[in-house]
Amino acid sequence: MTRLLIIGPPGSGKGTQAVHIARHFKIPAVSTGEIFRDNANRETPLGKEASKYLDDGLFVPDHLTNALVKDRLLDADVQDGFLLDGYPRTAPQVTELDNMLAARDQRVDAVIELRAPDAELEQRMLKRAQDQGRKDDTVDVFRRRLDLYHRETHEVVSVYAGRGLVVSVDGSGSPDEITEAAIAAVEKFLATQDRKIP
Repeated sequence: MTRLLIIGPPGSGKGTQAVHIARHFKIPAVSTGEIFRDNANRETPLGKEASKYLDDGLFVPDHLTNALVKDRLLDADVQDGFLLDGYPRTAPQVTELDNMLAARDQRVDAVIELRAPDAELEQRMLKRAQDQGRKDDTVDVFRRRLDLYHRETHEVVSVYAGRGLVVSVDGSGSPDEITEAAIAAVEKFLATQDRKIP
């Protein structure tokens, strides 16, 4: 089966696209953001610790994120493939994911990179804040997240690009257009890798 990552700046539509792309490839979408928010809402020990960072627009530290993802990747539904949304976000997390997968003789097959102008991303985030009432979507928080993305997560893209695994997708269109473009790009890429497409 297929093991994919989706990476992009805040507001790029990763969550929406992850669900649609994962459904197409018949694999589960695994979102660290949703897991963090769920834990925060339920006020679990992990949620309380994660909230300190999320509310300030900061990334949850690697040790917390790695433990959560490692535990999730032990579940039965992801043994034959997955699409990871929100992880890895730093170069050390890339190494940790490599180790998790290598332990089962697995590897990442492709990395979907969504790209969109910063100004467009900011407008999307503000609209989402209004529509969903998410208190973590303020201009200041968004700009801190975007700065963190450019400084840290962009390095993740560079690592995977060096391995020839990055599939770049224009994230400026409508959600449906982006989904179609992403699926087509991934299928084309996997075909060049002699991978079977489900």
